[in-house]
Amino acid sequence: MEKTTLKMTGMSCAHCVNKIETALQDLQGVVKAKVNLKKEIATVKYDATIHTLNHLTEAIKAVGYEAKPIQQGVK
Repeated sequence: MEKTTLKMTGMSCAHCVNKIETALQDLQGVVKAKVNLKKEIATVKYDATIHTLNHLTEAIKAVGYEAKPIQQGVK
């Protein structure tokens, strides 16, 4: 399992947080996704044999937000 932290942009409310967490957790191989609105970060634990960071950021982009990795490879 890999763990990454993504810097988020475009969030403004709890609905945004829920939308992003749901989009990530709907991906097969994502074990946990937690978004912190105040810090504007998402922490994602996922199976790196199934997904790349690009898959995660594309899933976030698909629901209307931007994300870029700020930390990765923490197990």
